[in-house]
Amino acid sequence: SSSSSSSSSSSRKRGSLGKFGTEVRAFYDHPAGRVVRVLIAVNVLWLQLKYYRDFYHTCQSMAEGMSQPSIMFRANLRDGTPVMIDDYREAYWWLRDNTPADSRVMAWWDYGYQIAGIANRTTIADGNTWNHEHIATLGRCLTAPEKHAHRIIRHLADYVLLWTGGGGDDLAKSPHMARIGNSVYDDICPGDPTCRMFGFERGGVPTPMMANSVLYKLHSHNLRPGVQADPSRFQEVYQSKYGKVRIFKVLSVSRESKEWAANPANRVCDAPGSWYC
Repeated sequence: SSSSSSSSSSSRKRGSLGKFGTEVRAFYDHPAGRVVRVLIAVNVLWLQLKYYRDFYHTCQSMAEGMSQPSIMFRANLRDGTPVMIDDYREAYWWLRDNTPADSRVMAWWDYGYQIAGIANRTTIADGNTWNHEHIATLGRCLTAPEKHAHRIIRHLADYVLLWTGGGGDDLAKSPHMARIGNSVYDDICPGDPTCRMFGFERGGVPTPMMANSVLYKLHSHNLRPGVQADPSRFQEVYQSKYGKVRIFKVLSVSRESKEWAANPANRVCDAPGSWYC
């Protein structure tokens, strides 16, 4: 009896669904239904065109901005005087005009293309650096204690360039540098993948790890009380007009390491004979 009742219930459902389907089909073929279909199609097309137009203009605007990057910008001094900040180009031109042609510049990878293109100097990393360990090594160098950092940097670079002056400068980016470095060299922040020990406490007081880092020492050299780079390891050679860029010469550079790196016979390429090596 239960099976017959369930069967009759299913039959009623199929019957009601069939009746509903017939009614929908009838409305679909009715002239009024055709009008509704046309109105829906028009609205869908209008919405697509609207969002397409917004999407297109947004893409064009971003493309124009990204294809014409500017390293010069207008700003106002504290007294309201408008000025043109040209610190970055001037710093790169200083490198071009005042350093040997074979100089290697250590800077965070963000500025690699600018240094190579404007200063015509070799950089440690740029936006095309695919090897994550390469970027992590750079992060390790910049966030390590000054003495330890110099032991590595002297084998890799002749100058260290930092973006300073507040805003999104290297000090603001430094916690990311520490985290990236720690993702490969987990002894940077043992047991702390986010490197919370590298940063600032309340009131802008640097943590001990931050205060001891070479980046903090170079960034705040002679600007914050008691902060000074070791004169036996780093020598400041350039500071831009508005303090946006500082350049330090690396002392006691290893000539042996520099000559070894410059020898093509010592290069190990990911793909032998390819254009990247």
